[in-house]
Amino acid sequence: MSPPVPLPPAGAHGGDGVAVARALGLDPSSLLDLSQNMNPAAPPVADLVTRHLDALGRYPDTGPATTYLAQALEVDPQRLLLTNGGSEAIHLVTQVLGGRVRSEPEFGLHPRGESGPTWRTDPHSPSGRLAGQDEHADVWDEAFYALATGRWTARRPGVVVGSLTKTFNCPGLRLGYVVADPHLIAACARAQAHWSVSTLALAVLPDLLDLADLPAWSATIATLRAQLLDLCSGHGLRVEAADAPWVLVHEPGLRERLAPHGVLVRDCASFGMPGVARIAVPDAAGMERLATALDSS
Repeated sequence: MSPPVPLPPAGAHGGDGVAVARALGLDPSSLLDLSQNMNPAAPPVADLVTRHLDALGRYPDTGPATTYLAQALEVDPQRLLLTNGGSEAIHLVTQVLGGRVRSEPEFGLHPRGESGPTWRTDPHSPSGRLAGQDEHADVWDEAFYALATGRWTARRPGVVVGSLTKTFNCPGLRLGYVVADPHLIAACARAQAHWSVSTLALAVLPDLLDLADLPAWSATIATLRAQLLDLCSGHGLRVEAADAPWVLVHEPGLRERLAPHGVLVRDCASFGMPGVARIAVPDAAGMERLATALDSS
């Protein structure tokens, strides 16, 4: 087994592959970053983006993209606000409503007030478990709901925040949303910076929605997650898997073991879970790279 390699401290939310690669003298593009959870079944979006480069010469107009997404979610456009990623959606609702998490551990961007509406991720982060019918919250974070279920939303009452960039594996485009009653949407819109969502992201959004195949993607992720579970278990690791596009591995130092072999996993210490790593479900090629890294570490 390779000795631990000094790495930059783990980021609070994963996705710190560039910093880790640079510290190890690796080309960032050569690192498999499984500390961030994206859709391994989504097709590349680069070709879609290049079709809309003329949008860079215009200021954003959210109207058409909002209407298109509202049709996909089957909600009234007045109940929908497009945001600069799921993080802005959370920030805006927090500014307007505040709130608290129902229990710990929970996603780090959710508010930790002493009162107010309760927040819950679904599937739950970090456990990956989908909420049961008897579970309740006031604000639901459905960033990974589509990938876990093959459906856009659970259609529960209350407020929903979402992240399209997870669904389409394009975190650089920064696309998220809030679904709520029109009064709350108006309040969030007033708190939102002008031209928050880029013209390029707005132009690409209809094309992304047209190529979405949520049932097929969810089924593929379930198959890959089972393979990931078998792979980790076969290497003597204690693994937890539920409904989300990741697994939890109880193995101290796994981040430090795998990084020198070109694979980065998430340290869950920021969840209050030291000694636990979260591994995003990779595609088939990523699964082979992870297997090689586990063999070599």
